[in-house]
Amino acid sequence: MGCRQTLDKRSLIRIVRTEAGPQLDPTGKAQGRGAYVHDQDSCWEAALKGGLARALKIELSPADRDRLRAELEALAGESHA
Repeated sequence: MGCRQTLDKRSLIRIVRTEAGPQLDPTGKAQGRGAYVHDQDSCWEAALKGGLARALKIELSPADRDRLRAELEALAGESHA
């Protein structure tokens, strides 16, 4: 979404719209409207600037953005461990 490159879904991170707000979906199987983003910082920042909100058809609050950034950092730390 951030860079508009097309890759296999398994190589992307899925974010899903839930009643509690947008959440990372590491399994790729959660119900709800979803969007896919690379785990690269530049793609992630581009998505958080507006593309993610449009794709999920929601309004992202600053708290949502901060939480998603923190979740991505934690996910990146797990994959490098």
